[in-house]
Amino acid sequence: GVAGGAAGVAVLTGGARWSAELPGLLPLAGTRLAVDALSGLFMAVAGAVVAAVAVYGIGYAGGHGAHGPASRWAQAVLPLFALTLVLVPAADSVSTFLVLWELMALTSLLLVLAEHRERPQVRTAGVWYAVMTHLGLVLLLVAFALFAARAGGESFEALRAGAKGMSPQVRGLVFVLSAAAFTSKAGAVPLHAWLPRAHPEAPSHVSALMSAAMVNLGAYGLVRTGFDLLGGGPSWWWLGLIVVGGLSAVYGILQAAMASDLKRLLAYSTSENMGLVLIGAGAAGLFAASGDGTLAALALAAALLHVVNHSAFKALLFCAAGSVLRATGVRDLDRLGGLRARMPVTAGLFALAALGAVALPPGNGFISEWLLLQSLIHGLQTPGVSVAVTLPPAVALIALSAGIAAAVFVKALGVGFFARPRSREATGAKESPPLMLAGMGLLASGCVALALVPGVLGSGLDRSVLAAGLPADTVVTGDGVGLRLENVSATLSPLWVVAGLTAVLALATALPMLYGRRRRARRRRDARLWDCGGGAPTPRMAYTATSFAEPLQRVFDDVLAPEQDVNVTPVRESAYLVERVRFRNRVPDRIEHRLYEPVLAFLARSGQAARRLANGSVHLYLGYGFFGLVALLVVLAVGW
Repeated sequence: GVAGGAAGVAVLTGGARWSAELPGLLPLAGTRLAVDALSGLFMAVAGAVVAAVAVYGIGYAGGHGAHGPASRWAQAVLPLFALTLVLVPAADSVSTFLVLWELMALTSLLLVLAEHRERPQVRTAGVWYAVMTHLGLVLLLVAFALFAARAGGESFEALRAGAKGMSPQVRGLVFVLSAAAFTSKAGAVPLHAWLPRAHPEAPSHVSALMSAAMVNLGAYGLVRTGFDLLGGGPSWWWLGLIVVGGLSAVYGILQAAMASDLKRLLAYSTSENMGLVLIGAGAAGLFAASGDGTLAALALAAALLHVVNHSAFKALLFCAAGSVLRATGVRDLDRLGGLRARMPVTAGLFALAALGAVALPPGNGFISEWLLLQSLIHGLQTPGVSVAVTLPPAVALIALSAGIAAAVFVKALGVGFFARPRSREATGAKESPPLMLAGMGLLASGCVALALVPGVLGSGLDRSVLAAGLPADTVVTGDGVGLRLENVSATLSPLWVVAGLTAVLALATALPMLYGRRRRARRRRDARLWDCGGGAPTPRMAYTATSFAEPLQRVFDDVLAPEQDVNVTPVRESAYLVERVRFRNRVPDRIEHRLYEPVLAFLARSGQAARRLANGSVHLYLGYGFFGLVALLVVLAVGW
């Protein structure tokens, strides 16, 4: 992780491009590696996350037995997974990229299955993840095979040169297939079904790597292919990307608002944030297609900055959730509570990361979302019907997702950490060991640095956007303290924002104290709080995660389509006397229910029907072979 981060930072700060060719490492095509500023940004992010999570993982695995994340095979696979996270952005040919991509998928799948002996849900999550990631690989294979065949070579340099002479239909097909594969890896809706299953069931340090580093590579592949290798494209490419991003942002955060499983909540939050990244990338392509290179570069810079910020606070959130899980063995927010007093460091670090996730100052997520909104709002002046129709809803969706995100993390903090404990496990929780806190401290320092001095990334973002193929010599500049947007007339200094907030808080704290001194002369008497005759409140009377989200569920009832069931059981002697009332409320993933379940049902029926074709007759099987051969010869003859 340190080596990958250092290599990425060296390219980002120095601006030089590094490349290497190893012809004997892979058969036939060899191995090509190259690192430019765009690769360097993702390598630096992945390396930083890997290094911090590695420290955290030592303490986390120490709390488990010989199985799960502490097993020998899990400890052996974890460094290989980390290596692929760092090297995937450095691939410079189709074969090298696909080998590293598949190795990343296989190692992460093995790590997701690390705790399969403990929970049957882990095996189900592994099946979903394996199927979805390999369907994405098939799409990627088809796209890159078509691309390389038409370009006359499989190196990225040959792809760049060959893309200029391709027909619009072929370029569009390559983009659609690759975009479907990359958005699936990024956890974008509707190809997100693996993410809320795999992330919660994986060990927490693996969840942090997947959510803060692996999903970023979906965004990297999209930017690399769409902007760099294909050289941009027509507006419809990017309009589709904005639609997918907006749907992911709002739907993902709505599902997070309904979730009571802490890690599932964070997984859906990843879909929301990657949706914001896709909106930025789509807006950049739309502006470039409209001829406005400055706004295109600004939108892409905002998307890349949000990748960096999301990696920092999401890795910290998953590590804090892992700290809670290790201390209590519980992920259900309805059974937690009281952790602020029992795990004060974890609670404080979770609150710091949550501040970044809700995009409020002084959180680090605020900076990148501010940049994204600046690009979209200034883009309203760009001529074109597609821009005028697309950008206002995109701005509204970003604002809506930010508002719901605030409710989501208020729920997670309030119910999970500040409320009274609701279970024996929460009551007996203890703070995590020092190595886990040290790893989380490294991630927290990154969040603070990105929030207070984002200007240090200004030149690196410019170089990254330029490496992607957009003109970005002076789009985002900064002196380390503030950010200044060239040709847009916008400036932001997070340190001044923090100073202003601190002054307001100090004033709000001081005024009641000064007013209280004047009233001290009055006599005070302690008395028991009036409880309306109901007795002392119990934890069962407080808000749960489910009840906190119920008003939002009512507002978005048509979108979420919740399932409710009330079962009233009367006593045997009289139907007018109730013995028991059972209430069941469930908010399923509606897209999964409408899209995936019919497909799975059709495949199951097809599999049952296909059994009739295999009745054990050798003559029938020979007939299949004969007619298959005849059909193949006919196709070849007609095609020839």
